[in-house]
This record gives sequence, C-alpha cells and structure tokens, in this order.
Amino acid sequence: MRLLIYGYGFAGRALARRMQAAGWEVAATWRDPATAEAMRAEGITPLPAADKAAIARALEGVQAILVTPPPGPEGCPALQVLVPALASAGAFPDWIGYLSTTGVYGDRQGGWVFEESRLAAQSPEGARRVAAERDWLEVGRGMGLTVTIHRLPGIYGPGRSAFDRLREGRASRYAAPRHLFSRIHVDDLAAELAASIARPRAGAVYNVCDDEPAANSKVVAHAARLLGIEPPPEVPLDLAALAPAARRFYAESKRVSNARAKAELGWRPAYPTYREGLAAVLKAGG
Repeated sequence: MRLLIYGYGFAGRALARRMQAAGWEVAATWRDPATAEAMRAEGITPLPAADKAAIARALEGVQAILVTPPPGPEGCPALQVLVPALASAGAFPDWIGYLSTTGVYGDRQGGWVFEESRLAAQSPEGARRVAAERDWLEVGRGMGLTVTIHRLPGIYGPGRSAFDRLREGRASRYAAPRHLFSRIHVDDLAAELAASIARPRAGAVYNVCDDEPAANSKVVAHAARLLGIEPPPEVPLDLAALAPAARRFYAESKRVSNARAKAELGWRPAYPTYREGLAAVLKAGG
C-alpha cells in the first residue's frame, strides 16, 4: 500500500509514521533540499513539489493522497499540480484527503458547529479554504475520485504546544472567558485520517477536534502548572493591538462537534481534552 503526501509538515509527518508502522510505503513532496535529505532518513521517498512528471510517476499504484498546504490567492497549490499529474498517470487512488480548517465556520459566539453548519468565513484565509474545499470536491465529482475534507482547529503535539511558548517567553493569557476554541493532538489527527483511509466515503466532510473546547488562557495556565512555573498574568484583550494571526484567532469563538467522525469512522481521540494531550506531550519530552 502506498501513500503520497503533498506537503510534508507537522500533520503529514504524523500520518506518515502511523502508516509506515502499518506497512505502507510513503512518498512526500519537498520545497527545500535539506527537507528532502531529512525525509530520506525517515524512510520517505522525496518528490520535488513542482515536478509534475515526477509526481505523476509516483502516483502510479498509490492508494491514498493527503493534501496539506494552505491555499494562496490563486487557490490550492497542490490541486494545480496533482490534478494534471493524476490525469497524466491515469491514477485512481482510493482516497484523497484535504486538510481544511474550522475557520470556515467563522465566529459563532461560542455556539456549536457541525459539518452541515453554514459556512461563514470571516477572513481572506478562511474564504480561501472554503474555495479550496469546493474545488477539491468538484475535482472528486468530475474525475470520479473519493475526496474527503478534514476541518482542523489548532494542532499541537511534541515541539509545537503551549510548553514551547512558555519556555520561550512567548505565551500570553488574555481575559477572554467567552472565547472558546477547539484543538487536536497531532497523533489523534493522524488516527482520524487513517480511519478515513480505511473507510473512504466520497464527499465526506469531518471536523477533527478533541471533546472539550476551551479558552486559550486555561490551556496556557494548565501547561504552566505542569511545568511547575507561574503562568503569565491575564491581561485585557485588545484585538486591535494583536498581530493579524492572533487577531483572527480571538475574533472567532465556537464549539466544534466531532460526532460525525466518531459515528462514521469509529474514531475516538486518545487525548479527549487538552489535559491528557499536554500530559502526553510533556511525557514525550515536548
């Protein structure tokens, strides 16, 4: 069994490890030659991200494709490479997974959102994700491919968590008790993707998050307690003073339901809240 990952980052690496452990061969794209060498060391076949001919050759016999890069003003960069490569290779994978964002729902003032909820992106980045989802689903219908969409909140894990921000002095706590945000441990994300690969459904859309939306201030405070240090003091939230990415984050509050992924895929997060997830990250040396 063979998996191709377009965009070998935090999420792609986690899925690669999981699938390799199950006996799959994995190829992935790179943009930096140094990344290609690191991929070889991990048993990954490296592919230049813009080389359509090389990717077309690699697609022969591939059962699954994961697409991770964010879209730009011109749309999803992976779609522009993979669709011609799929056509050239005559490839017909069993599963294509596109990583999107729960930002497509916009602000719900702390209310629940489900996969059938109205999309109401509030930023150019969120609107591009809505368009990229639509484009991939249209490709699936037009080419007879099984395309699935996976909407993600904040992803954390070893090397990418509140612990790192605390250690580097970058962690902030804002007094925003009504701001709720979901998150997902990277290994739980990989498990959900593997479950979807095992049970592919064309056009499926899944929210991939843990069971407890929570305020970021609570998460940072809990991480500080686990490290045995004082958490940063809470300060008043001033959206206008924040950097653009942080402003987008705090401008949207919602609870995201993962019920569909549980019901359809039999998936359950191993880390159902940030408490279990952060404890595991710390135990892993993160």
